[in-house]
Formats: sequence, structure tokens, C-alpha cells
Amino acid sequence: MRVGSRIRAGCLALLVGAIVTPWAAPPCKAASGPEIEAEVQATLGEFFHKVGSAHECANRAVAILVFPTVVKAGFGIGGEYGEGALHIRGQAVGYYNIISGSIGFQLGVQARSVIIMCMNEQALAQFQATEGWKVGINGSITVIAIGIGASTAP
Repeated sequence: MRVGSRIRAGCLALLVGAIVTPWAAPPCKAASGPEIEAEVQATLGEFFHKVGSAHECANRAVAILVFPTVVKAGFGIGGEYGEGALHIRGQAVGYYNIISGSIGFQLGVQARSVIIMCMNEQALAQFQATEGWKVGINGSITVIAIGIGASTAP
């Protein structure tokens, strides 16, 4: 085996080892209710400050689910995670997390805030009754993403 081939084989072995070997990281700790609530209030304050019609939309909503920070990362295999709170009439009534995974061409890290507004009682009831919910496209839920590539979907 030539020297160049050995170097390439060694580099490949190191790369595979780095990908396959679990990374040593401190144990993950979920945020407490007060910590999540403080972040939710800060996110809503920023939302109301930056978006002109935010107060009007929030006042029409029956419930608002806020994920202050949703981090998405990927290198071929990706995932995203965030923690948030559901507010009904201005009061936190429950804490939720958002988690997903994906496979495909992807590289990088992105953080954004997500605000989901249930615009009628039926949408809220369906959300609360569904385990492992999914947002569909209809007029009863409004999704607002704040951050890189921010968007609003009715």
C-alpha cells in the first residue's frame, strides 16, 4: 500500500469514527416552567414590537403556542428541538416540545422562534385532543416563524 493510500485510509477511518462514535456531552436538562415562560414572554414582546399586526392577530386567537427557540441542525441526518408553552387567554396552560428528524442533503445549524395561533375553538380542541400533532393548511391555525428565513403561513 502506498503512503498516499494509507493517509487517505487513515483519514477515512478517523472520519467514520468521528461520525459513528457518540460525542461526549453533558446530560441534557429540560427547562423549568418559569424558565420557559420567561423566554415565551420575551419572544412575544419581540414579536409584538417587530410585526405591526401582531397584537390584532393575537387578540383574535383563541390560544397561542410559543416555542421561543427551535434549533435545527443537520449533516446528512438532521433534527430539530424546542420547548414552549401554550397560552389561553394570556395564561400558560401547558408546556410542549417540538421535535423532528430528517434525512437528506442538509448541512448547518439554524435557530428560530415559532408561534402557532389557534384562531378558533375547534382548532384548539383538535390540537389538545391529538397526540403527536401536525399543523395542516387551513384558516384555523396561523404559524409564524421568526428568525432566519422567517415566514407566516395562514
